[in-house]
Amino acid sequence: MKLIGTKDFYRSLFKIAIPIMVQNAITNMVGLVNNITVGSLGTEQLAGVAIANQLIGIFYLFIFGAVSAAGIFGVQFEGKQDYEGVRHIFRLKLYLVLGFSVLSIFLFVFFGRPLIGSFLHDSSDGTDLTLTLNEGYKYLLIMLIGFIPYGVSSSYSSGLREAGVTAAPMRASSIALVLSVGLNFLLIPIMGVAGAATATVVSRFAECAINIFWSHKHPERIPFIIGVYKSLSVPGDLVKKVLIKGAPLIFNETVWQIGLTVISQSYSYHGVNAVAAVNMATTIVNVVNVLFMSMGVTIGIIMGNMLGAGKLEEAKDTNVKLIATSVFISLGVGAVLLLLGPLFPKLYSNTAEEVKELAKWLIWCEALGAPFRAFGNACYYTIRSGGKTLLTALYDCGFVWYASVPTAYFLTHFTDLGIIPIYFAVKMVEGIKCIVGFIMVKRGKWVTNIVNK
Repeated sequence: MKLIGTKDFYRSLFKIAIPIMVQNAITNMVGLVNNITVGSLGTEQLAGVAIANQLIGIFYLFIFGAVSAAGIFGVQFEGKQDYEGVRHIFRLKLYLVLGFSVLSIFLFVFFGRPLIGSFLHDSSDGTDLTLTLNEGYKYLLIMLIGFIPYGVSSSYSSGLREAGVTAAPMRASSIALVLSVGLNFLLIPIMGVAGAATATVVSRFAECAINIFWSHKHPERIPFIIGVYKSLSVPGDLVKKVLIKGAPLIFNETVWQIGLTVISQSYSYHGVNAVAAVNMATTIVNVVNVLFMSMGVTIGIIMGNMLGAGKLEEAKDTNVKLIATSVFISLGVGAVLLLLGPLFPKLYSNTAEEVKELAKWLIWCEALGAPFRAFGNACYYTIRSGGKTLLTALYDCGFVWYASVPTAYFLTHFTDLGIIPIYFAVKMVEGIKCIVGFIMVKRGKWVTNIVNK
């Protein structure tokens, strides 16, 4: 099998991948703009918002897991042009995201304050813990308003991508970004962190409305949308199949994010400055890493379509080239992050110099870990495309809890190491995940058609 594809291969690959990259980059740009503008308010505000976003990230990842779990079937139904099957999957996505949105709102209203407080520990960096707690909780409460539109928009956006329509959700995200940026600059000087949250919520509603409007105005591009609400039922046997296949994936995404939150909580023992620096670094890293992280979504779509169409041997050969492309892209991403390390923190005008210096080193740590993350991400989506969701959960979520979380916890609580070597060690253990992923993909058990069973 060759690692390099033909011109036609890359032309069809990037026709799918580039709009996904742009859309995901735009989504992360909203967080970047929020981060920089909130950072101008002070270190406590930046840390409070960072902690709140860690908790909100659990909600986002559940939504991602829910639509992805159902999407495994949706993309294979698309591959065999079974549009009634796609309609059922779309309705099921909506039920899942609406149910969890309501549950999450309830939990964060009543338990948000103590959860944020668990990240705050006495340290010698001179920061105000009470101010950090209050600012974080204020931000969290407003962000809850955007949970339902975010979930609905994710359902529509994933349905469009599974049908091969990637430009439309990209445009919706672009408009939402422009709106969010404009509102940030207008509201944050007046309302502080509440302004940042309000800007994000308004952009969520706008993105949701645009995705809904476009989808129902273009039934010729996405046939499944025709009559999608004539019935609200979903066949029980299909629900059972999706839940059996999807439960490990939903569990994986949610518990994986909880694992990352626990790791961040370990970092927080090094003080509010460390929390702010980690947030500063991961914000720019998420924007740049989207180039290879989006390749994972692309791999899932391409592999799912091939498997659904019964092109099993072709899928194996194509997958090798896709994974290689993702790793090649990550090498360029690493180089960009090495350059941005000293430059990006300077954008935070009112943040302590100690925080900026820490962020520089953490960005460099991320740069060195980029190829590991790219390879692991590509393996994850490959295994998932064939419906091997239990293996996916053991591979992805299991690794975080058996390797990354213990590494962060042990080095934080039982050594005198600073935040930089601890952060670097957590990134480097992902090399083990790459070895496991290579073995699982090589064995080929993921090469399965699940919609014809």
